[in-house]
Amino acid sequence: MAEPIRVVVTGAAGQIAYSLLYMIARGEVFGKEQSLILHLLDIPPMAGVLEGVVMELADCALPLLRKVVPTTDPLEGFKDVSAAFLVGAMPRKEGMERKDLLSANVKIFKVQGEALDKVAKKDVKVLVVGNPANTNALVCANYAPSIPRENFSAMTRLDQNRAAAQIASKFGAPISNVSNLIIWGNHSSTQYPDASHGKILIDNEWKNIVDAVGDNSYLEGPFVETVQKRGAAVISARKMSSAMSAAKAACDHMHDWWHGTAPGQFVSMGVFSDGSYGSPKDVVFSFPVEIKNKQWKIVENLSISNFGRSKLDLTGKELQEEKKEAMSVLDSN
Repeated sequence: MAEPIRVVVTGAAGQIAYSLLYMIARGEVFGKEQSLILHLLDIPPMAGVLEGVVMELADCALPLLRKVVPTTDPLEGFKDVSAAFLVGAMPRKEGMERKDLLSANVKIFKVQGEALDKVAKKDVKVLVVGNPANTNALVCANYAPSIPRENFSAMTRLDQNRAAAQIASKFGAPISNVSNLIIWGNHSSTQYPDASHGKILIDNEWKNIVDAVGDNSYLEGPFVETVQKRGAAVISARKMSSAMSAAKAACDHMHDWWHGTAPGQFVSMGVFSDGSYGSPKDVVFSFPVEIKNKQWKIVENLSISNFGRSKLDLTGKELQEEKKEAMSVLDSN
């Protein structure tokens, strides 16, 4: 069995972490041969709850889990970690605008970036789940200058999974029969779920989703809107934000980053933009990527429709606005 790696989950006493920690410790992310030391980081008021989570992890009797380190100190939490799931953030409540979230969360991710910079491994893979994820990832990377920027990413895999579920359901097909759906831009209601390069397996043959659906008005209307508003729909029904599905998506994202994507398949990740597809540079923008040897690469030369272009421009503009607001919050501190 491989030497244990250290993995940190922030917001470890919260809803998403409750599902996530079990999945990680079972070997669903780093592999069934990879032993783990889990670092559980949360804020001081949650220290008691954290102890309960530690007890539960012990009681799961998980063979890969060598040790659990509960802490409220970021410098202990991020020490020597190879992977970081930044889940802890000020949660969005019903009726709350993303902009309200920004100022509270910018400060949290500044502190975490500084701690990562000081004590984490330099090849650490940092996945930001806490919203607004794209801009939180940008802030975090900004305060960890000694860690390569490409080691920071924001989660849009939940949106990709939501999109795949919608298409699979439309065809009554298993989810494994759907691939290469893309989420462009921000993990927000401006994101663009794009099925135009997606494939679906029907009667043992991979077909283009656009041809298989045969209804552009659905793919540019209800499909896009359902995925964009799914988070709000879950909050409305559950009175709490997505937790189980967010944890599963975080596992999918990190698993693929760690182990790579299958040939011909790509996944969506929020990564630093180099201006590809006319996106604004130096914001964290979700692109289709292929992953090899733990390095992601933006998939190039995909065609973008006029409808798609207008959506990419809209989400790019929102990300530039968020970046500007985040930086002004930081400058005023």
